[in-house]
Amino acid sequence: MVDQTARKDWMSLLAKAPAGVLAELWQGMEDAPEFTHLRAPEIGAAMVRGRMGGTGAPFNLGEMTVTRCSLQLGCGTVGHGYVQGRDKAHAERAALVDALMQTEAAAQTDMVLLQPLRAKMASVRTARAAKAAATKVDFFTMARGED
Repeated sequence: MVDQTARKDWMSLLAKAPAGVLAELWQGMEDAPEFTHLRAPEIGAAMVRGRMGGTGAPFNLGEMTVTRCSLQLGCGTVGHGYVQGRDKAHAERAALVDALMQTEAAAQTDMVLLQPLRAKMASVRTARAAKAAATKVDFFTMARGED
Protein backbone atom coordinates (compact mmCIF):
# COMPACT_ATOMS: atom_id res chain seq x y z
CA MET A 1 0.00 0.00 0.00
CA VAL A 2 1.30 3.44 -0.95
CA ASP A 3 1.50 6.21 1.64
CA GLN A 4 -1.05 8.76 0.40
CA THR A 5 0.89 11.72 1.83
CA ALA A 6 4.02 10.67 -0.07
CA ARG A 7 1.95 10.16 -3.23
CA LYS A 8 0.42 13.61 -2.85
CA ASP A 9 3.93 15.07 -2.56
CA TRP A 10 5.34 13.40 -5.69
CA MET A 11 2.22 14.17 -7.73
CA SER A 12 2.48 17.83 -6.67
CA LEU A 13 6.16 17.85 -7.62
CA LEU A 14 5.41 16.34 -11.04
CA ALA A 15 2.57 18.77 -11.70
CA LYS A 16 4.74 21.81 -10.90
CA ALA A 17 7.91 20.59 -12.63
CA PRO A 18 8.92 22.27 -15.88
CA ALA A 19 8.19 19.89 -18.75
CA GLY A 20 11.72 20.18 -20.17
CA VAL A 21 13.37 19.28 -16.87
CA LEU A 22 11.11 16.25 -16.43
CA ALA A 23 11.78 15.13 -20.01
CA GLU A 24 15.54 15.48 -19.48
CA LEU A 25 15.45 13.45 -16.26
CA TRP A 26 13.22 10.84 -17.91
CA GLN A 27 16.11 10.09 -20.30
CA GLY A 28 18.01 8.71 -17.28
CA MET A 29 15.38 6.03 -16.75
CA GLU A 30 16.29 2.65 -18.24
CA ASP A 31 13.31 1.70 -20.36
CA ALA A 32 9.79 3.05 -20.34
CA PRO A 33 7.45 0.31 -19.14
CA GLU A 34 4.66 -0.93 -21.35
CA PHE A 35 1.31 0.63 -20.55
CA THR A 36 -2.17 1.19 -21.89
CA HIS A 37 -4.05 4.44 -21.70
CA LEU A 38 -7.11 4.41 -19.50
CA ARG A 39 -7.58 8.04 -20.44
CA ALA A 40 -5.32 9.33 -23.20
CA PRO A 41 -3.77 12.73 -22.52
CA GLU A 42 -6.49 15.32 -22.95
CA ILE A 43 -6.64 19.07 -22.55
CA GLY A 44 -9.36 20.76 -20.56
CA ALA A 45 -10.00 23.57 -18.11
CA ALA A 46 -10.36 23.77 -14.36
CA MET A 47 -11.86 26.55 -12.28
CA VAL A 48 -9.36 28.16 -9.92
CA ARG A 49 -10.87 29.37 -6.66
CA GLY A 50 -9.42 31.69 -4.07
CA ARG A 51 -10.24 33.12 -0.65
CA MET A 52 -9.72 36.74 0.32
CA GLY A 53 -6.96 36.76 2.91
CA GLY A 54 -6.85 32.97 2.79
CA THR A 55 -9.80 32.67 5.18
CA GLY A 56 -12.64 34.62 3.59
CA ALA A 57 -15.51 33.39 1.46
CA PRO A 58 -14.40 31.48 -1.65
CA PHE A 59 -14.63 33.17 -5.04
CA ASN A 60 -13.95 32.05 -8.60
CA LEU A 61 -10.64 33.50 -9.73
CA GLY A 62 -10.83 32.16 -13.28
CA GLU A 63 -10.12 29.13 -15.43
CA MET A 64 -6.76 27.57 -16.22
CA THR A 65 -5.79 25.03 -18.84
CA VAL A 66 -5.01 21.55 -17.49
CA THR A 67 -3.86 18.38 -19.22
CA ARG A 68 -4.59 15.02 -17.64
CA CYS A 69 -3.70 11.42 -18.36
CA SER A 70 -4.45 8.06 -16.75
CA LEU A 71 -2.68 4.86 -17.66
CA GLN A 72 -2.17 1.30 -16.50
CA LEU A 73 1.14 -0.54 -16.46
CA GLY A 74 1.40 -4.14 -17.63
CA CYS A 75 1.42 -5.26 -13.97
CA GLY A 76 -1.95 -3.56 -13.38
CA THR A 77 -0.75 -0.48 -11.49
CA VAL A 78 -2.66 2.69 -12.40
CA GLY A 79 -1.04 6.12 -12.59
CA HIS A 80 -2.55 9.57 -13.03
CA GLY A 81 -0.99 12.81 -14.17
CA TYR A 82 -2.41 16.34 -14.06
CA VAL A 83 -0.30 19.26 -15.27
CA GLN A 84 -0.91 22.93 -15.93
CA GLY A 85 -0.92 23.87 -19.58
CA ARG A 86 -1.32 21.98 -22.84
CA ASP A 87 1.63 19.55 -22.77
CA LYS A 88 0.31 16.03 -23.38
CA ALA A 89 3.76 14.40 -23.14
CA HIS A 90 4.30 16.03 -19.73
CA ALA A 91 0.97 14.67 -18.44
CA GLU A 92 1.81 11.19 -19.75
CA ARG A 93 5.27 11.23 -18.10
CA ALA A 94 3.72 12.39 -14.83
CA ALA A 95 1.23 9.50 -14.98
CA LEU A 96 4.03 7.02 -15.76
CA VAL A 97 6.10 8.23 -12.81
CA ASP A 98 3.05 8.05 -10.54
CA ALA A 99 2.47 4.44 -11.60
CA LEU A 100 6.15 3.49 -11.24
CA MET A 101 6.28 4.98 -7.74
CA GLN A 102 3.58 2.49 -6.72
CA THR A 103 5.62 -0.53 -7.87
CA GLU A 104 8.88 -2.17 -6.82
CA ALA A 105 10.66 0.30 -9.14
CA ALA A 106 9.84 3.13 -6.70
CA ALA A 107 13.31 3.33 -5.15
CA GLN A 108 15.07 3.61 -8.53
CA THR A 109 12.47 6.09 -9.85
CA ASP A 110 12.86 8.23 -6.74
CA MET A 111 16.67 8.19 -6.98
CA VAL A 112 16.96 8.80 -10.73
CA LEU A 113 14.05 11.15 -11.26
CA LEU A 114 12.33 12.61 -8.19
CA GLN A 115 15.34 13.49 -6.02
CA PRO A 116 17.11 15.45 -8.80
CA LEU A 117 13.78 17.09 -9.64
CA ARG A 118 13.30 18.15 -6.01
CA ALA A 119 16.83 19.58 -5.95
CA LYS A 120 16.26 21.48 -9.20
CA MET A 121 12.95 22.91 -7.99
CA ALA A 122 14.55 23.94 -4.67
CA SER A 123 17.38 25.75 -6.49
CA VAL A 124 14.84 27.57 -8.68
CA ARG A 125 12.90 28.64 -5.56
CA THR A 126 16.11 29.83 -3.88
CA ALA A 127 17.16 31.83 -6.95
CA ARG A 128 13.70 33.39 -7.21
CA ALA A 129 13.74 34.32 -3.51
CA ALA A 130 17.22 35.85 -3.84
CA LYS A 131 16.10 37.90 -6.83
CA ALA A 132 13.04 39.13 -4.92
CA ALA A 133 15.13 39.91 -1.82
CA ALA A 134 17.44 42.09 -3.93
CA THR A 135 14.50 44.40 -4.69
CA LYS A 136 13.36 44.71 -1.08
CA VAL A 137 13.05 48.26 0.22
CA ASP A 138 13.21 48.94 3.95
CA PHE A 139 11.11 51.88 5.00
CA PHE A 140 11.65 53.56 8.32
CA THR A 141 10.26 56.56 10.12
CA MET A 142 12.47 59.15 11.65
CA ALA A 143 11.21 60.91 14.73
CA ARG A 144 11.49 64.67 14.47
CA GLY A 145 12.19 65.06 18.15
CA GLU A 146 8.98 66.93 18.84
CA ASP A 147 6.61 65.80 21.58
